[in-house]
Amino acid sequence: MYVPPAFREDDLVALRGMMREARLANLVTATAEGLIATPLPLFLAPEEGPYGTLYGHLARANPQWKLPPAGDAMALFMGPDAYVSPAWYPSKQEHQKVVPTWNYVAVHAYGPIEFFEDPDRLSEVVTRLTDLHERPRAKPWAVTDAPDTFIRAQLKGIVGLRLPITRIEGKRKMSQNRNAADQAGVAAGLAASDRASDRAAAALISR
Repeated sequence: MYVPPAFREDDLVALRGMMREARLANLVTATAEGLIATPLPLFLAPEEGPYGTLYGHLARANPQWKLPPAGDAMALFMGPDAYVSPAWYPSKQEHQKVVPTWNYVAVHAYGPIEFFEDPDRLSEVVTRLTDLHERPRAKPWAVTDAPDTFIRAQLKGIVGLRLPITRIEGKRKMSQNRNAADQAGVAAGLAASDRASDRAAAALISR
């Protein structure tokens, strides 16, 4: 990923937070049949390895897990993003030398990928992933709410994945290359948008 110095995010705590907030990732592997990408919810086990380890699962019918990857896999996490209109820059009134751009947050995590079929490991991954996303609910649903025989049958239709992160890149492009007045203009413009993602991006500019 091309990351100019002004947009580089190197803080590991921030990177982990960005991955958790993204919720859905794209898992990409290079195979003899070409690139394959699958959108997947993944969770991060920060205690495993220097950068943490990602876990998830994909459908058994998905050919991605059957094709040996050529090198590392990559998990792409995208955070809030928004179109930035030049009309929001006060500097536009001064010299007109402005163009549109796009603000966004992205994390790319790389590492050797392992696919596994062991039902106990799969059960642990499914349980942790479910608990992660059910926890904020007033009445969280748990895997144990369903009959064990039913869950075991469902596990036969998926394959687990483990990706220990060996390299990580983070980019937070939120108008840092603009002056304070232009940043304030972009934040105000996005904050007034009807789009929730625009308003989320506005909050990141103010950080």
